[in-house]
Amino acid sequence: MTTNIEAEAAFREQNNAALIAALDETGLREAESAWELDIANDAERGRWTASLGPEAIAEIQYRFVGGRVVLLTTWVDPAYRHKRVAAELIARVLNEIRESGKKITIICPVVGEFIARHPQYLDLIDKVHPGSGAHPGHEPADGPDHQHGPAGGPDDERQIAALEHDWM
Repeated sequence: MTTNIEAEAAFREQNNAALIAALDETGLREAESAWELDIANDAERGRWTASLGPEAIAEIQYRFVGGRVVLLTTWVDPAYRHKRVAAELIARVLNEIRESGKKITIICPVVGEFIARHPQYLDLIDKVHPGSGAHPGHEPADGPDHQHGPAGGPDDERQIAALEHDWM
């Protein structure tokens, strides 16, 4: 019998796989969707949302940790997948973060995969705390021989554990 946590994790993995597959269908220069999306930062709820008219069709959840923006999850309404919505949302969020001068820690594998395909955003990744979703080719600031935990080090692990506690 599966628990709610296991079911939620399986759902999240399916969502990530579907969004990454949708990224495969877009060329590097095609980061805009077929529609004019409104992107809004809902700082109170810790998410950027993409809306088409009054309907929210996608979001990226985030938290601020240690002066960085920790990108947690990306979600796109299944009816709008494979239409470059995730790519446009991620690109516009990353551009907004760049303008703010902040660095990012990536937990969301969809954002990590997007950055792997769009290396112009690699400079946004915090070198000390890249996050567990950062592209596997990204090396920590200490170099390839220094061993880090899954989220970049013990400090990251404590901060992420605190975030997870907030979700429960």
